[in-house]
Amino acid sequence: MKKLLVANRGEIAVRIIRTAREMGILTVAVVSEADRGSNAERLADESVVIGPAPAGLSYLNHEAVIAAARETGADAIHPGYGFLSENAEFARKVAAAGFTWVGPSPESIDLMGDKSRAREAALAAGVPVLSGTEGALDTSGDIEAIADEIGYPLVVKASAGGGGRGIRRIESRAEVRSTVEVAQAEAQAAFNSSAVYFERFVTRARHVEVQVLGDGETWVHLGDRDCSMQRRQQKVIEEAPAPNIPDNLRQQMRDSSVELARQSQYLGAGTVEFLYDPERQEVAFIEMNTRLQVEHPISEAITGIDLVREQLRIASGEKLGYGQEDVNFTGHAFEFRINAEDPDNNFMPSPGLIESLDLSGGPGVRSDFGFSAGQTVVPFYDSLLGKLVVWAKDREQAISRAKRVLAETEITGIKTTVPLMRRLVDLEDFAEAKHHTTYIESVPGLLGESA
Repeated sequence: MKKLLVANRGEIAVRIIRTAREMGILTVAVVSEADRGSNAERLADESVVIGPAPAGLSYLNHEAVIAAARETGADAIHPGYGFLSENAEFARKVAAAGFTWVGPSPESIDLMGDKSRAREAALAAGVPVLSGTEGALDTSGDIEAIADEIGYPLVVKASAGGGGRGIRRIESRAEVRSTVEVAQAEAQAAFNSSAVYFERFVTRARHVEVQVLGDGETWVHLGDRDCSMQRRQQKVIEEAPAPNIPDNLRQQMRDSSVELARQSQYLGAGTVEFLYDPERQEVAFIEMNTRLQVEHPISEAITGIDLVREQLRIASGEKLGYGQEDVNFTGHAFEFRINAEDPDNNFMPSPGLIESLDLSGGPGVRSDFGFSAGQTVVPFYDSLLGKLVVWAKDREQAISRAKRVLAETEITGIKTTVPLMRRLVDLEDFAEAKHHTTYIESVPGLLGESA
């Protein structure tokens, strides 16, 4: 691999470019007209404007991205996360055009992108799953009886869903038929597939995931992460390792995730996601993300393994060169997602000029940001500005460090989620790891009156 095109923007484009540079690989940034002058464009060796601001005409434009790779002489394409990262059709086009695709095979993307098929693969690999339907739901049958057997509450999920979308909760038998019909319509509109399935709903669930790596011969895990601090199924704070998980369940998640990757011959970095039910002391498979996760830095922090470097090595045909026994875990890490949003006004996006951006430093502190002071946050894309990552020798010290880091972080000119992060890390429930996936909405006064 000599020259890598990064088919993304913002903090993840910057993060990939940095590792590629350390590896002696030249980089190409693709930018929309709205992202001219971005940090990614500034740090890359070359850049190509691939279209106007709308993502459909730029970052999601298959032909424009591949043409940019041809134009610059790139030999590989890294999709980052979001946009084209889990698009099997694009991955096939990249390979057909003669470029190296930095990611799993299109077949793996297809398999894990269909949530009902992924559930079947998980069952075959011995991964624990929630009670629910096997495969897509046949809505011509007695779906009320199926729901009764699973028990209420339950959820109906889009088979092709992702990112917390395409999920509807069902509280009683009377709601089954109408909710399924609504979910099918939403799934068709969002994912061009009306296939849905049932799954038991876990009240006060924890969201835990396992990072895996595979080279075609060897598969390992890089530990687990907790992503339970969420707002409307969007992650806010993540940490590694997941706190307060029984050792036997932690090992079950880790081992079964590696087995799922092995049985599906998974290549590169992937994440197997679980729900943990503290009341029943059970874990269950949700889905597998066939890409780099936003929260990958906390796994890097506790293992010392650069996941992007491993992605690029594996895509180049190299072997991992180590086994599970060689992966060591040290300390505890948190990641705080800093978004250009107003948490006290229903998380309204806050585009505009960043007047100042002062980030903290010191031991165990990392900042992955796609923006600098004097740049403008445009309203066309995801509102993530960047991530603050802290590491310390244990969770208690990591929380103390996080409080200092957040107190020192100042961003002016736009609203951000920093004030909310400060409130969250001061909570006793957070210190004791008692939070869950609907915690933020459940605490009175945590958000502003209009949130």
